[in-house]
Amino acid sequence: MQYKATSAEDYIKQAPEDCQQILQKLRDVIRLNLPKGFEEGIQYGMIGYYVPHSVYPDGYHCDPKIPLPFMSFASQKNSINLYHSGIYAQQELHDWFINEYPKHCKRKLDMGKSCIRFKKMDEIPFELIGELVTKLTYEEWIKIYEQTIKK
Repeated sequence: MQYKATSAEDYIKQAPEDCQQILQKLRDVIRLNLPKGFEEGIQYGMIGYYVPHSVYPDGYHCDPKIPLPFMSFASQKNSINLYHSGIYAQQELHDWFINEYPKHCKRKLDMGKSCIRFKKMDEIPFELIGELVTKLTYEEWIKIYEQTIKK
């Protein structure tokens, strides 16, 4: 579902009523745990967290006008999806998340390359997401990103 939001607050207000409280809680957990240097905004029609141009002027290689994306989340038709580029780019982080997930949730992990889908909103492992968010600083993310792009 695409929203024409201009801010995180606006995005949450446009989401279905039964999702708004969960989206706000997810946003609060991310903002509480997100290392300094990342900014919040709307990217790709979702609430996104990225390295701003003031820190990384090169921006995203696919479109340098866009700040370097890091993570985002969205309300979809049948789920709330969390996208975390570090899980895709760093095998150790990916493996850590997969090993930790069953300690926080009884439901089978529904995950793509960087996408984690939560179909049952009452089973979102907020504590685990909070811990995931702390795992990479913006400096570490830039280093991983540049190493990946140069391959």
